[in-house]
Amino acid sequence: MGAIWVAASSKVLDGCELERYGVDIRDIITVLFLTTMKFTHRVQVSLSGILLMVCLVPGIASAQAPGLSPIAAPNLTAGQIVTEMQGHNLARAAALKHYHSVRHYAVEYRGYAAKIAAKMEVDADYDLASGKTFRVISQSGSKLLIDKVLKRLLESETDASNHHSTELTSANYNFTLAGMENVEGRPAYVLEVEPLTENKYLYRGKIWVDATDFALARIEASPAKNPSFWISSTAIHHRYLKTGSFWLPAKNESDTEVRVGGKAVLTIDYGTYQVDTVAPLVAGGN
Repeated sequence: MGAIWVAASSKVLDGCELERYGVDIRDIITVLFLTTMKFTHRVQVSLSGILLMVCLVPGIASAQAPGLSPIAAPNLTAGQIVTEMQGHNLARAAALKHYHSVRHYAVEYRGYAAKIAAKMEVDADYDLASGKTFRVISQSGSKLLIDKVLKRLLESETDASNHHSTELTSANYNFTLAGMENVEGRPAYVLEVEPLTENKYLYRGKIWVDATDFALARIEASPAKNPSFWISSTAIHHRYLKTGSFWLPAKNESDTEVRVGGKAVLTIDYGTYQVDTVAPLVAGGN
């Protein structure tokens, strides 16, 4: 069955000891992260638009957000904001010719005094004509997490544009305008999102839409449906940053509590982008 190192005691848990806990830690890791990866990836697809997705167009953000201060009352309805967001996303996607960045992936599980972790540095390149390519620059830590989680996540990104049933549209969500707040010094509309179906690849929570560019600036959400029995809760945090005319994912953090004990954390830092455009952007995609 192999072994899992326990950092605290510098010993190895064999199969029998794992069974005493009532569950194989490796099974938890596999179930937990493969489902979380799929959810995280599809969230990014829906949030960023056709090409502005987590893996396609640099990253997505998480991390704890700084304090936000209320600002002037909204001058648009929730429906108008969503329509503007979709149009602007299409315009940005059509104008994006090429990007390059170096991403940093990290995944860690802590439980039963055990710690399992892995890291991977990836050269990411996107071209409008040929699509995405990835090259692993370095990797370290658990081979299980590298092969079954981090590399699997990269593989799944190639199919991202084929999934439309999870997009951030009125066909999949109800939107409620909650007000306006500042995000990184820029006014943003705050929308509460509620999925129309209990789909584990949809989510419920809040999104922040930049009031000038109608781009996603921040997301705080959890799955609409628990993706696995082993998961008691998952909190997903995303943050986007503006690079030139584009709003690209900057960082993603997913924190998952395991039902039988322990916590798993996935972080993706999308690095600094080098972006080329096809033509000047036209507001709203017109």
